[in-house]
Amino acid sequence: MELGQYVSDLQRQLLGAAENGDDPTRAAAERLASGLDAATRLVLLDALSAAAGEITRDLAPGSVDLRLRGRDVEFVVTAPTAEPEADDHPVVTADLDDASTSRTTLRLPDALKARVDDAAAADGLSVNTWLVRAVAAALEPKQRRSAQRTLRTGDNFAGWAR
Repeated sequence: MELGQYVSDLQRQLLGAAENGDDPTRAAAERLASGLDAATRLVLLDALSAAAGEITRDLAPGSVDLRLRGRDVEFVVTAPTAEPEADDHPVVTADLDDASTSRTTLRLPDALKARVDDAAAADGLSVNTWLVRAVAAALEPKQRRSAQRTLRTGDNFAGWAR
């Protein structure tokens, strides 16, 4: 998606609005219009990113990612899978239909980040989608109980007692 046409349209509308003004007004509008490029692109990217987040929330466990390629924006849609294959991880069925999302900074060691990148690429997912699924899967009750059981040591006894 090329944002340039939207930026140009906004610039034309600003110049059109100032057309009925006096010379200083038109000159000010021309100066403003020439400086609008970067600010308008940032505002459009914020709006598109928010829209992609809302769509992802409704599409979960699928996702929509927004990628910037040079000055162009591209949407990457990952459709939810109906049935996991035998080798795949199970599709997370957690309730991800929250009314809002939040941003969290996660610090990973470089080696672990590289493994996450590789795993997400192997699954054909964005890193964000892969991490959301991993966190949701870790919070599934069945998986949490088995993980807690394996972490305990010394709580189980076997044998005979008198």
